[in-house]
Amino acid sequence: MTEGQGIDLIWAVVMLVVVVSALLSRRIPMGQAAKMALAWVAIFAIGLTIYAFRNDIKAFGQRVWYEISPPETVAEGEALHIRKSPDGHFWVDVSINGNEERFLIDSGATVTALSVGAALRSDVEPGYGYPMILNTANGAISADRAEARTLIVGTIRRENMPVVIAEEFGGTNVLGMNFLSSLSSWSVEGDWLVLEP
Repeated sequence: MTEGQGIDLIWAVVMLVVVVSALLSRRIPMGQAAKMALAWVAIFAIGLTIYAFRNDIKAFGQRVWYEISPPETVAEGEALHIRKSPDGHFWVDVSINGNEERFLIDSGATVTALSVGAALRSDVEPGYGYPMILNTANGAISADRAEARTLIVGTIRRENMPVVIAEEFGGTNVLGMNFLSSLSSWSVEGDWLVLEP
């Protein structure tokens, strides 16, 4: 036993003696005292558990809130304001050839990218030239070039927008720099992404 552990043990014994003597001086029956002691142990255990998992509980609450109240997209004049989601990213609903899909807005992505499922649902067919090699966070991948006849984000409409399609994207669609560069400006203001057509 180290010196620090010995001091902790002494404090624990002193606290136990204080609690037991307080209970004995009140002449509370042992059964009732045991129930009260267990209740306090349970209260402290629950409090400690909540404290220990506070970040997980917060993330869970944010996820539930996100599911029942998706991030807002607000049009102010011609500008489109997109609120940051709880995961720290900007997500937006995009209409591709009349089919609505959820997109991550990523200024680090060169080109707008579709998952295979989103491409099928949106009637976007690959086949415009040779595949494109993309350097992603997960390494280099080959993606098929394609074109979306219409791409609508809120009040902003683009036609014949070049896109890429790859299985490696999983279920994530990305609105990349080729879309952002087509805007007159875009900026992040606090928790809002502002797109100016």
